[in-house]
Amino acid sequence: MGDTLFQHIAARQGERPWGAVLDAGSGRHSLGWVRSLPTTRWTAVTADPDMAATLTGARAGDRVVVGDWTDPSLLAGEVYDVVLADYLLGAIDGFAPYFQERLFERIRLYVGGRLYVVGLEPLPYRPDAPDAKLVTAIARARDATLLLCGERCYREFPMGWVRRSLEASGFRVVSERLFANVLGKRWVDGQIDMCARRVGRLPEGIGAAMGEYLEGLRARALAQCEASGGLRCGADHVLAAEPLG
Repeated sequence: MGDTLFQHIAARQGERPWGAVLDAGSGRHSLGWVRSLPTTRWTAVTADPDMAATLTGARAGDRVVVGDWTDPSLLAGEVYDVVLADYLLGAIDGFAPYFQERLFERIRLYVGGRLYVVGLEPLPYRPDAPDAKLVTAIARARDATLLLCGERCYREFPMGWVRRSLEASGFRVVSERLFANVLGKRWVDGQIDMCARRVGRLPEGIGAAMGEYLEGLRARALAQCEASGGLRCGADHVLAAEPLG
């Protein structure tokens, strides 16, 4: 799905030059795409030092910066032609909790031309469809594992909330679109494997039970993926916005 979302962003950008690009919540996937663009330079920001160590630049003007957006000195005075916030809003709860309402106000300082926001719609609270029940069960098991290990979960926001927050932060939303998700083996294994690496840190008894439960979810989800070509649940959103004034 990520490549489809990036293709949509490229189509929205059209003939506008990319110029200087800020990847405001960078990871290997988003930065890999940014590096493929005809930019003049790019800056990638991550709050995770371990992630930063895996991100590299190829040109003298490209750089990776470790920091989070609660720091007022981060990239002070810099302006970029394009800013990409790729799943940044949901991830903030893991690094700077309760800062979501101020994120776009903060990032607006750096947007000289266009901001692209990519996010995940919240999962249904009481799912009815079999695929949605499996996806929600995996997500809840993932979050329970993280919380029991003393880590923070991501917190996703719907597209309507994102639009309202952008407008309240001095942006004009120029486009928005939802992309239905079909989740496959890679997503299932990625979520379960992430939890499996942590079950040894859970209290005795709970870890063994959680590990067994997770593997049961994996088996059921992979069987459903094989039978139907993927788990149809949820959606991603992409919004393009420009600063007013």
